[in-house]
Amino acid sequence: MDAKVLIDPAVCHGKPVLCGTRVQVSVVVGGLAGGMSVEEVAKEYGLKLEQVRAAVAYAGSLLEQEVHHPLPA
Repeated sequence: MDAKVLIDPAVCHGKPVLCGTRVQVSVVVGGLAGGMSVEEVAKEYGLKLEQVRAAVAYAGSLLEQEVHHPLPA
C-alpha cells in the first residue's frame, strides 16, 4: 500500500484521504493533536505508520504554501 494522499471528488467529497482508505488527513492530524500517538492513530484507523506520517507531511506541505500578508498599520 502506497503512503500517499488522494484527492478525488468521488471519495469523501474530495477531501484529502490516505490512498486505499477513506481515512481523511484531517482525522489523522486531529487524532495526533488530541494527544494520540502515531501508533495509536495507526491502530485506531487500520493504517500503517507510513500512512500516518504521509498525512502529517501533507498537512505540513499545506502550511508551507500559506501566504501571509501583513496588515496595514
